[in-house]
Amino acid sequence: MSHAITSTYDANVSHKEKNKDMIDFEQSEGEVIDQTDRKPEHALTVEGNERFHRLGWKRLTIVLIVQSIALGSLSLPSAFATLGMVAGIILCLGLGCIAIYGSYMIGLAKLKYPHVAHYVHFGQLLFGGFGETIFSVAFIALMILTVGSHCLTGKLALATISGSSACALIFSAVSAMILFAFAIPPSFAELSILGFIDFVSIIMAIGVSIIATGIQSNSTLSTWSAWPKNDLSLSEAFVAISNIAFAYSFAAAQPSFMDEMHTPTDFTKAIGTLGVTQVSIYTLTGALIYAFVGQDVESPALLSASSLVAKITFGVALPVIFISGSINTTVACRYIHGKLYENSVVRYVNTIKGWITWLSIVALITILAWVIAEAIPFFSELLSICGALLVSGFSFYIPPVLWFFLLREGSCFEKRNIRHATCNLIVFLVGICILGCGLYASITEVIAKFNTGSISRPFSCGVSE
Repeated sequence: MSHAITSTYDANVSHKEKNKDMIDFEQSEGEVIDQTDRKPEHALTVEGNERFHRLGWKRLTIVLIVQSIALGSLSLPSAFATLGMVAGIILCLGLGCIAIYGSYMIGLAKLKYPHVAHYVHFGQLLFGGFGETIFSVAFIALMILTVGSHCLTGKLALATISGSSACALIFSAVSAMILFAFAIPPSFAELSILGFIDFVSIIMAIGVSIIATGIQSNSTLSTWSAWPKNDLSLSEAFVAISNIAFAYSFAAAQPSFMDEMHTPTDFTKAIGTLGVTQVSIYTLTGALIYAFVGQDVESPALLSASSLVAKITFGVALPVIFISGSINTTVACRYIHGKLYENSVVRYVNTIKGWITWLSIVALITILAWVIAEAIPFFSELLSICGALLVSGFSFYIPPVLWFFLLREGSCFEKRNIRHATCNLIVFLVGICILGCGLYASITEVIAKFNTGSISRPFSCGVSE
């Protein structure tokens, strides 16, 4: 690995040197902020190193939950309506277990190569400089598109809650500004505090949706089925499967989060807790709302309830929309900022120059995400295509590649390797299937929209995409 990557966060500073430097740092704590650049550079390095290694496994769990579970979970009931209750539950459980196993492989690779600070660096380990370039483009693109998606969701939420007839671009701009504000803290340990609010918010939003549809079902006859709907087309099935698979798309940011852990070996506790939480929420949300509403359930499911319930749900879900969205901004900016200042103390964002450059990059990413989301008339379809291309790789078929080329010791047919070789081969094949299914479904949707002329206008005042 290059010196640039191995120097990340000075992870190999000895404990004795840290204690000595921290004494110097503590003696200078009384200095005012505008004099931080006058501290010895090594003291600033130790301060930054300590700041960016405060994440424990509990906070890591919260950050992973914040990054992975959002309002997209309310699209799962419609997937159940397409595939049927049996297939829906099996896919939620099965794909969840596969995603967590892939996450486990990523964690093991991060432990073996502790200098890896972001998923991008696996590209360099696998394919050299070309691999890092490809992974960088894919990584940043995924994060920007995800932030853009949250920007549009925030616009829809604010417009729904207010009931105003004002141009929705106003709500979109407000949404972008809130996303910027929440992305200002550069440390994931600091963001994890907001994560607790986010977690309560998503539980409340899902709970309100389930209760509201449950009450509504008392006055209507539910038409749910254990089996797929009649005349199910291949593209409809693939859309439903892709929705479930992409709901488990948290792996791309995992190495970035783990790089801040003070005890990285505890990552198994975090992904285990995340797995149980995520699979339980997704399966219960999909199954219960589908059972209450039946075959006519909409996506997102809160649209199946009354307008009042939609306002309430969007209201309690605002922290989810903005906190979950902003963490993607932070992940992208941490990589870009660290790459620009990889051999400088500026990367720790604890100097005046560090804060100026950090805020500039956060603003740039937020504005870029907002412009792309508003300017591209088929942004939702573009997001689906990129999700099929990128999420399937980061979460499913690349983790097995990490095991085969970076983690495996000895032949695949050795007794100690057979189990992992078999599991990773299965995960790889599932990832390739998700890639194919997702691309087919997404491209089919784009063609259908162009044929029907339902493509929206750039920078439209309407809330629909």
